[in-house]
Amino acid sequence: MKIHEYQGKELFAKYGVPVPKGGSAFDVESAVKVAESLGTWPVVVKAQIHAGGRGKGGGVKLAKNVAEAREHIKSILGMTLVTKQTGPKGRLVKRLLIEEGCKIAKELYLGILPDRETGMHLIMASAAGGMEIEEVAEHSPEKIVKVFVDPSSGLLDFQAREVANGLGIPAGAMKQFLAMLKNLFRLYLDYDASMVEINPLVLTADDKVLCLDAKVDVDSNALYRHPDILAYRDIEEEDPHEVEAFKYDLAYIKLDGGNVGNLVNGAGLAMATMDAIKAAGAAPANFLDVGGGANAEKIANAFRILLSDPNIKGILINIFGGILRCDTLANGVVQAAKETKLSVPLVVRMEGTNVEEGRRILRESGLPMTTATTLTDAAQKIAAVVK
Repeated sequence: MKIHEYQGKELFAKYGVPVPKGGSAFDVESAVKVAESLGTWPVVVKAQIHAGGRGKGGGVKLAKNVAEAREHIKSILGMTLVTKQTGPKGRLVKRLLIEEGCKIAKELYLGILPDRETGMHLIMASAAGGMEIEEVAEHSPEKIVKVFVDPSSGLLDFQAREVANGLGIPAGAMKQFLAMLKNLFRLYLDYDASMVEINPLVLTADDKVLCLDAKVDVDSNALYRHPDILAYRDIEEEDPHEVEAFKYDLAYIKLDGGNVGNLVNGAGLAMATMDAIKAAGAAPANFLDVGGGANAEKIANAFRILLSDPNIKGILINIFGGILRCDTLANGVVQAAKETKLSVPLVVRMEGTNVEEGRRILRESGLPMTTATTLTDAAQKIAAVVK
């Protein structure tokens, strides 16, 4: 789950990670009051959306006085901000962060994330801060410092110094940087973060370390342990289908440009199903794993979410009946189809526990559907009908 920059900075401050003085606002007058309350100029007016590249899109402005602050606040609040990460439709800006400016001597990049290949935590740092780290990795990989941290030992002193030395932290800022990095790593662990990123992390003219950005993503599977993070959730920044799926504990991700909805049990099988759809000449519209313990009601909710997507021209159901029995799936499909008045072609492929009973339920339901025996067969059939 993503949270806004101002929320991330609240967490940073809680853990002793240095951030500029500032505050959030949802309307023009409140934002102007925040700017005036800082007691210093210039101030920075920043759009708050769940996407990077805001500065390049006109969502970050520097104001030297109250008049400029008001002008920037009015221009940014309510704008549709388009960046590389929002896509061409952009995002409507409904909230702002107003914070004090600072004299920047150097911009750096710092990020912490799990590395699945090694099973360790990865600290990535670069002296090329302020840029998109993907571009740095592609064109100047030598500028990226990588330090792998063993979960059993945690961040050790020599590793923190390795990061600092790789960034060229001066002696005057070394003590503060090391303390900041350790606190940031503790935050990352405590909140089950899938990523913590600061871009840019800056060195000021007086050798201070300051986080001018804060990006925190928390593993959605761990949200039950973090009610304070759930309180930060902004569903207006999320796809409505994903919001609906979250209510029913469904693993659902909306994909752009797809025309085939797919309902599968098991993440690996879901990935293979999406690959098969693509290989057959169609495009998957979603990832949807109903899980091994799904009941008829959960299946029905998943089906309803798929049918609510207007881009979907056909649905492929691919189930291996293990814990989730095929007759349970069939009852859920019949229930959902009747509730939603099925209006797109449906291809069903199922194998496993109670498969014959499941096929009987579907066959006797009277639903317009096509059955398939293999995954390739199912993918080819759904691709043919959506074309």
